Amino acid sequence: MAEKKKIKKERTGGIISALKRRKIRRRNRSLGGDIILTLTLAFFGLFSIFPLWYIFVSAFKPFSEIFIFPPKLTVDNPTFNNFFDLMTIIEGFDVPFSRYAFNTLLITGLGTLGTVIFGSMAAFPLAKYKFPGSKLMNDLIVYALMFSSTVTAIPNYLIMSKLGLIDTYWAVILPAVGQTLGLFLMRNFIVQVPNALLESAKIDGANEFTIYWRIIMPLCKPAWITLIILSFQQMWGTTGGVFIYSEELKPLSYVLSQLINGGISRTGVASAVSLIMVIVPVTVFIISQSNVMETMATSGIKE
Repeated sequence: MAEKKKIKKERTGGIISALKRRKIRRRNRSLGGDIILTLTLAFFGLFSIFPLWYIFVSAFKPFSEIFIFPPKLTVDNPTFNNFFDLMTIIEGFDVPFSRYAFNTLLITGLGTLGTVIFGSMAAFPLAKYKFPGSKLMNDLIVYALMFSSTVTAIPNYLIMSKLGLIDTYWAVILPAVGQTLGLFLMRNFIVQVPNALLESAKIDGANEFTIYWRIIMPLCKPAWITLIILSFQQMWGTTGGVFIYSEELKPLSYVLSQLINGGISRTGVASAVSLIMVIVPVTVFIISQSNVMETMATSGIKE
């Protein structure tokens, strides 16, 4: 109990000191500096939101307004015809649209969950335990971040082919789960958890899994929420590539991308498709980002 109170006191003192330093910095900054900083952030915020606003507006433009040059950021005659045309095309598919949606939700859900669980479980011993080869493993993880998905596409295909997983959901899920980004991100955050906190839990009788689930994961909430955002965005936009051939297993992004290739006549449908594919990950990002900001402000711990 005394050790836990000491740790809690140190964390509280660290947060108070950080708040004091923040107040001092804010006092040293002039009103003019605050105005310039606010205007700068507002400019970059508007600049960043411009593509999203243009996608949203284009989805409701009639065909006659889509090709106006220079492009307009407003709609004179908003319409839902683009979405109606999209539904008409989808109704002609041999496979129900709900099946494509299910495939995407399954691949995205399992891929994101697996990335967080396996990445955090592997990062825990690498961050908190020293064993033969641990430093080499950490170096290899950093080295692996240099390789893009294009470079690893052929090795992934050969491995999935040897395992007999081609044309299955796992051919897309497993390579995503095996990426080192989640492991790298979680490992760097778990290192910051005080060792005294883990030792106190062991004295209280907690086993390794209890320490991981009841201590490490709650304290590393900013890391795994950020990992959820990155993994979800990647898995949501996957098309299955060369791994999935059956039409019944195709994800939603593949089908919608095929609709865009219908020529100029489907430009309005392409705008509706772009909005549908963007709105879900953006919504997830906004919701998760607020949680990350809140958690980062209340759980800053250093060793």
